[in-house]
Amino acid sequence: MYPTFFRLPGWLPFMGGEPITSFGVFMFLSFLTGGMLLRAEMERSGYDPEKAWDLVFMAVLGGVIGAKAYYVLLNYPRLLEDPVSAIFSRGGMVWYGGFGGALLLIVWEIKRSGLPLGKVADLCAPPLAIGYAIGRMGCFLVGDDYGRPTAAWTGIRFPQGTPPTRADVLQDRFGIEVDPALVERFGQVVPVHPTQLYEIAMVLVIFVILWRLRLRERAPSWLFWLCLALLSTERFVVEMVRVKDDRFLGPLTIAQLIAVGLILLGLWGMHQASSRAGASKGAAA
Repeated sequence: MYPTFFRLPGWLPFMGGEPITSFGVFMFLSFLTGGMLLRAEMERSGYDPEKAWDLVFMAVLGGVIGAKAYYVLLNYPRLLEDPVSAIFSRGGMVWYGGFGGALLLIVWEIKRSGLPLGKVADLCAPPLAIGYAIGRMGCFLVGDDYGRPTAAWTGIRFPQGTPPTRADVLQDRFGIEVDPALVERFGQVVPVHPTQLYEIAMVLVIFVILWRLRLRERAPSWLFWLCLALLSTERFVVEMVRVKDDRFLGPLTIAQLIAVGLILLGLWGMHQASSRAGASKGAAA
């Protein structure tokens, strides 16, 4: 894999010698692509297209703060041991925390700008999906968020992953008992499910669905709630083969529990949006 694309020249002030990571590059590309797509959609819908970049800025700010806050709370022992490293390290960008933080600031910005919340939320749905897919490519290149050991043809080894997919690391870090046959066949660095690629494939399908539905007449916010339900379903499925150390309630991870709640919330939101639209049409008639 390619965790680092290159390093900045040593003579640069402050940033000299710092690595340009694949994760950082693809995070930038995810927000850039999402912003360009949102700008085009807002222009198509008759809104100020430049407001898209204000929403993207809020997504970046809220995403970083929310992701780091979720990570710190989930790993509170590390926070107690070394608070500076836990808060300011490069790692610890958790999806659900980032999504929650970004959502709060985006909603605030939409209301502050006087834009219709439901309609703009629908415009954000396809960019959210494609941005997530692009961001996951960064996780793949840096060797993060991978799955359980496997002998399947899809298996990929991450010798420089974060952490590496060595048998001893998987045992010590995640409590995963690696099949001795895998170690005998592949050595200490064993192949794992590339769940990042699984997610990219599934989210691209979700993006196509949202993109095709966006031009159909729907109740305001209905498409956003559908996006939330579909992305949460995808996350619940992929967590089945993810390497995780937070399966506190039997086989389910914390992310799966959150996903179930968001799926139900998305279905409820779709129903409520349709009901309000139906009531409005009835009143008008």
